[in-house]
Amino acid sequence: MHVAYIHQHFSTKQGKTGTRSYEMAQRLIAAGHQVTMVCGINDATSEIFNVRDRVSDLEIDGIRVKCIAEAYANRMGFYQRVRAFGRFAREATRVVSGIDADLVFATSTPLTVGLPGMKGGRALGVPFVFEVRDLWPELPIAMGIIRNPLLKWYTRRLERRIYHAAKRIVALAPGIRDGICRTGYPTERVSLVPNGCDLDLFQPTTEPLDDDRFGAPSDLRLVFTGAHGLANGLDAVLDAALVLQRRGERGIRFVFIGTGGEKPRLVERSQREGIESVCWCDPMPKAELAQLLPRMDVGLMILKNITSFYYGTSPNKFFDYIASGIPVLNNYPGWLAGMIEERDCGWVVPPDDPEAFADAVVWFRDHRDALPALGQRGRVLAEEQFSREILGRQFVEAIESAANGE
Repeated sequence: MHVAYIHQHFSTKQGKTGTRSYEMAQRLIAAGHQVTMVCGINDATSEIFNVRDRVSDLEIDGIRVKCIAEAYANRMGFYQRVRAFGRFAREATRVVSGIDADLVFATSTPLTVGLPGMKGGRALGVPFVFEVRDLWPELPIAMGIIRNPLLKWYTRRLERRIYHAAKRIVALAPGIRDGICRTGYPTERVSLVPNGCDLDLFQPTTEPLDDDRFGAPSDLRLVFTGAHGLANGLDAVLDAALVLQRRGERGIRFVFIGTGGEKPRLVERSQREGIESVCWCDPMPKAELAQLLPRMDVGLMILKNITSFYYGTSPNKFFDYIASGIPVLNNYPGWLAGMIEERDCGWVVPPDDPEAFADAVVWFRDHRDALPALGQRGRVLAEEQFSREILGRQFVEAIESAANGE
């Protein structure tokens, strides 16, 4: 089977963002299928894709790649993003319609990648499968990003059109699956395949982290990796850092690795308010991150306090943390919080409560000898439930069942 795989933000392990599509494409290839990836470029991948034409043909680790020279960056404003999404969708529709594919697969975000998936499948007369990583437009509406009533109506209508054109849908979280089914889509045609852990890449270690960028070796180092955007709610960390500073607590370092639209404001706030316990780092390739994370002490799982996030997200960073064998400090309820508490692999604090957040950080600092056991339980969870091999098989089965008309 030849799969046309559409992911606007596709990246490899050399890029500075998530690699789910790369990993799942590799599983399809290992199962005997061909994959042609249709993607764009962004600030996390521009260095790894040699793009010279409007559509450049590449081959990366057995994946045929058609890279569209449509740039995207986290720092873009809302309407800049909308225009970039629309231009990519139009060009991708043309590209996909010219691929001799047996199935078209498209993965969000953005929601608009469903358009070339739906239209490409129709043009080729083959099944279309859609993967939902975040519920759009539910999340941007809940965050107040989409406020115009006409735009709300249009995006909700688009969501339903794309869902109901799909032979099968892959959901990355329980809340995403439920949101899909609320539109009337048949439950039996939704496959739950969350993000996973690259157990071969992220390996627990006892080696110390001796790097002045991240504070003294004796400091408790808490790391956040990924986008610094509105959804991430990183002011919660700065609020807790201020509480700790007012209490006179020492030996704590918050490490932020990544970029995004909110990062300049967050950096400015930390400087203006004299928050001494933070450091800001640029994004790094996943292979480099895999060497750093296991040497940190705690992984920060932070999101803005929005109910839709509780069960409707599947963040890469969580799976990288538990694969690395480090405990997780989580600041919102939901399915991940439930797993952390059930498996005793970290600490869950209430949202919007900087005092409780600060108390948890102090506990981690004062119980350093307990951290390895917490991290080991997280690693066991990663191996038992979220191995990329286990989830990859489930993913391939979902694609093959759609191709077989099941």
